[in-house]
Amino acid sequence: MEFRYLPMTERDKQQMMETVGVKSTDELFADIPENVRYKGDLNIKAPKNEFALMKELTQLAGQNVNLKSHTSFLGAGVYDHYIPSIVDHVISRSEFYTAYTPYQPEISQGELQAIFEFQTMICELTGMDVANSSMYDGGTALAEAVNLSAGQTKKKKVLVSKAIHPESMAVIHSYVKGPGVEVVEIDHKDGVTDLDQLEKELDEDTASVVVQYPNFFGQVEPLQQVRSIVDTQKKAMLITSSNPLSLGYLTPPGEFGADIVVGDAQVFGIPAQYGGPHCGYFATTKKLMRKVPGRLVGQTKDEEGRRGFVLTLQAREQHIRRDKATSNICSNQALNALASSVAMSSLGKQGLRKMAWMNMQKAAYMKQQLESAGFPIAYQGAFFNELVVNIGDHLEEVNKKLLQKGIIGGYDLGKNFDNLAGHMLVAITEIRTKEEIDLFVKELGDIHG
Repeated sequence: MEFRYLPMTERDKQQMMETVGVKSTDELFADIPENVRYKGDLNIKAPKNEFALMKELTQLAGQNVNLKSHTSFLGAGVYDHYIPSIVDHVISRSEFYTAYTPYQPEISQGELQAIFEFQTMICELTGMDVANSSMYDGGTALAEAVNLSAGQTKKKKVLVSKAIHPESMAVIHSYVKGPGVEVVEIDHKDGVTDLDQLEKELDEDTASVVVQYPNFFGQVEPLQQVRSIVDTQKKAMLITSSNPLSLGYLTPPGEFGADIVVGDAQVFGIPAQYGGPHCGYFATTKKLMRKVPGRLVGQTKDEEGRRGFVLTLQAREQHIRRDKATSNICSNQALNALASSVAMSSLGKQGLRKMAWMNMQKAAYMKQQLESAGFPIAYQGAFFNELVVNIGDHLEEVNKKLLQKGIIGGYDLGKNFDNLAGHMLVAITEIRTKEEIDLFVKELGDIHG
């Protein structure tokens, strides 16, 4: 048999036509005018048998650059981190990868507990009171936080640092069109949010201030100072977007008084996989618990006193009256949240802290080596695992030459920031070795020779 799947045989077709009362396939399309029908043949290949097709597709896939064949220094929101092997083993269990929404807790205890553990670990990392059962990704979680702040404060202006991820900024602008929220973008200065401009723009009409910690350039924002500025307006809220891995070492935003902390859990157990799907997290204070988009899983006891889990809060419009809903966000990324939970559990508290520390130390080594090779580092403030290096002109060509050497170079910041043309955002994670970092610096030097 040449083909594994036979959607229908000629006999099947004949029986169906007899049932509907037609004699040919053409008769089925009799109502479509002749002048709009396509007369030629579609420009597609003839079908192949399974073996030949798999061979061709494998050859095509082999032409792709991937994180196994190349060493990556590309971050900018999607990172190449260590993923414990147990992650795939757990999420490949059918009861997890086929689960959708645990509407019936009596048959969904495993799924509900996994989500509950995810929420708990996110709260521990962020220093916040509650976290929801995950969201699509960090960008949509941040935009949801912006809308929540506007709804809660009854104010229609938010101040957003330009040092957040450019794609998150774009998502925010899309989200606020509906409720009519004004977005005021605050410039960055020396790699961090311009606090003077922030203080100037903050007024009684401000619903919230949005910063990223560490920010898009890898720099650690001075959250204590930002919080002090926000506190000059009584109702204004502080929203922080954070790489959760960095919070294994950095002081969590909750300790600085953040009202909402969001981010992307891709750094825990989720491969880069062409930029998605990811898993966003959303953490906040008890005060805002009932305003959280999506849903929360809670722990309870059954009538026999046994530990159990249920969907405690469901504030989306599919579950409650539309005018009472906080959002129309639909499904949490349960499978990816599970992957993150398994990764965090496997690492443990000390392992996660060590992983974050390794990111910082290796990034510091990269900075030292680049400076020694004569490449200026744009910002000298505290940073996590990304830094901005001035490569000079023709950055696109530089990255092409690096690719030929088996290296995926950093992100071209000139694509989003006019004043940073020729600057590369370089990401260094715990799995990058000293030899890989040294080779990257050497190849950069050779290219600029």
